[in-house]
Amino acid sequence: MQPTTRIPERTGVTPDIFHAEILPAATPVVMRNLVAGWPVVAAGRQSSDAVCAYVRQFDRGNPVSTASGPPSIGGRLFYKDDLSRLNFRMGEARLSSSLDYLLDHEQDDHPTAYAVQSVPTREHLPGFAEQNPMPLLEPSIGPRIWLGNNVTIAAHQDPSENIACVAAGRRTFTLFPPDQVANLYIGPFELTPAGAQVSLVDFDNPDLDRFPRFEQAMEAAMAADLEPGDAIYIPYLWWHHVRSLDRVNLLVNYWWDQNRPGHGLPREALLHAMLAIKDLPASHRAAWKAIFNHYVFGTNGDPGGHIPEDRRGMLGELDANTLKDLREALANTLR
Repeated sequence: MQPTTRIPERTGVTPDIFHAEILPAATPVVMRNLVAGWPVVAAGRQSSDAVCAYVRQFDRGNPVSTASGPPSIGGRLFYKDDLSRLNFRMGEARLSSSLDYLLDHEQDDHPTAYAVQSVPTREHLPGFAEQNPMPLLEPSIGPRIWLGNNVTIAAHQDPSENIACVAAGRRTFTLFPPDQVANLYIGPFELTPAGAQVSLVDFDNPDLDRFPRFEQAMEAAMAADLEPGDAIYIPYLWWHHVRSLDRVNLLVNYWWDQNRPGHGLPREALLHAMLAIKDLPASHRAAWKAIFNHYVFGTNGDPGGHIPEDRRGMLGELDANTLKDLREALANTLR
C-alpha cells in the first residue's frame, strides 16, 4: 500500500522563502539540492568509504547510542509481536566503531539492522556544522546525525519543527498530518523504540482486519524519495515513517520549536489531562472538552476579550509573575 500523493517540491529555497512561505504554511516540502554543496554530501556521493572517512575526521571518541537487530526483523526497528519488549537491542559504541561495522558488512546478503541515532554534532563531531552549514536556520540550532544501514523507522511524531537533510544514501519519507492519530493505531507510551510513540501498522504488510482505518490514513499520506543533497521540512507533530534504502546512510537533521520559555510542554499537559480527565464520566468529559475548546483552543474567539485588559490575569498575556503563579498552582495540584 503506497501513498498516491507526493510531497510538494521546491528548488532554490532561500531563508526568506522558507520563513515567509514554507514555515507558516505548516505543510511538508521537499527542498531539492538544498545542501548539495556540503562537503559531506560530496563524500556521500563518492562512496561509502569516502563519507565514513569524512565523518571520522571530526570524531572525538565519545560513545554513542546504537540499535541493532537480527536479520530476521528485515531492518524494521520495532516491537516483538506481543509488545512486551523491542525486537532489537540498545547499546553503546564509539562512532568510529559503528562506521567500521557498517563498512565491514556493507556487502552482506542479510545484514544485521544497525543504527546510530540522534548524535549532537557539537558534542561528538565539533567542526562538522561549520563545514556543513544549514542555510535556512540560525547557527544556534545545531545539527544531529543519524547513521545506519537498511533500517525502517515506524511512523512517529516529534514536538518540534524539523529539517532533515540526506547526506549519504537514499531515504523514503511517508508523512501524515497530526489529525491521523486515530488512523495510525499508535502504540504504548511507556515502552517505545526511541522515546516517541509509534504506529503499530506494518507499512509493508498492513493487517487491515486489525487496523481497518489505516486505509484512511494512507488517503491522507504524502511521500517522497530523497537523494544526497536533498532536504525535507517536516512540520511540528506531523507523523513520519522513514525508510533507509542503502547499506550506508547518513542523515543530518535540525529540530527547533517555538515554545516560549517558562510556559511548559504540551506533552506534560496531555499527560496531566489523561490523569485528570480521561476516566471521568462521558458527560463530564464532554463538559471539559467544551471548556478546553473555549479557554485553550479559542474556538469562540478570545476568551478574555470581554474583560478589561488590566484585569485579565491568566486570560491575558502571561507575564513573568503570572507564569510563576501558574507554575506554583500546578505544582501544588500535583503534590
